[in-house]
Amino acid sequence: MTNIASRLRTEEHSDEWFGERLEYMTQFLTEERQEVLRRTVAQRTHYMRIMTENMFHPQNASAIMRHCEAFGIQQIHTVEDRCRFDPSVNIVRGTQKWVDVEHHATTAEALAELKAEGYRIVATTPHRCSSTPETFDVTRGKFALVFGTEHAGISEEVIAAADDFLMIPMCGMVESLNVSASAAILIYMLSERIRQSVDCWQLSEQEQLRLLTRWTMSSVRDYEGILRRAEQSGKLRVEW
Repeated sequence: MTNIASRLRTEEHSDEWFGERLEYMTQFLTEERQEVLRRTVAQRTHYMRIMTENMFHPQNASAIMRHCEAFGIQQIHTVEDRCRFDPSVNIVRGTQKWVDVEHHATTAEALAELKAEGYRIVATTPHRCSSTPETFDVTRGKFALVFGTEHAGISEEVIAAADDFLMIPMCGMVESLNVSASAAILIYMLSERIRQSVDCWQLSEQEQLRLLTRWTMSSVRDYEGILRRAEQSGKLRVEW
């Protein structure tokens, strides 16, 4: 049987369908766990997304995933035409369950999808500057923050497509930071500024419902079997 949580990302169901399953599955969680999930979903955002190009160090991939989870960024886009985005399970420590990763075969594919969804492309680099974390205009519309490879940085393709360039000013002798350190600073600072300055930064009510249902399912052991038996017994009205 196909993983239910994965299917929920791609299959269309009504809000009633999701609500019915959410209500049924909450009986298998404590009140405290339900509250943690509700509170966390309410802090999630699609206003900022993260894009990475060929991140070949598992430590850096893991760190970026943990940063996104910690600061409420729900979606990572990864370009993998040279190497896989492969976080270490020992470092992410379960955070991969709460952050969505969309894999792309090429940079062009990732950029095209983000542009089609209305995202500004914001390239991070120490060599070009149109903004800093303090001056970047977070209110001008949703954006995707792009991180390049550990050594080469962002590709020429990203440079050509970028709507803005973002750098972290340095006052020491070093020119740049490790990509995971840069990501931590930028994700934290920009996510905080979004929450302070942007009115509609949260997920929509529908998005929150669907994400909460998915998270609730994945928090229950053998949730697929539980749902299948509930459907077969008629406790859930709508079948797959």
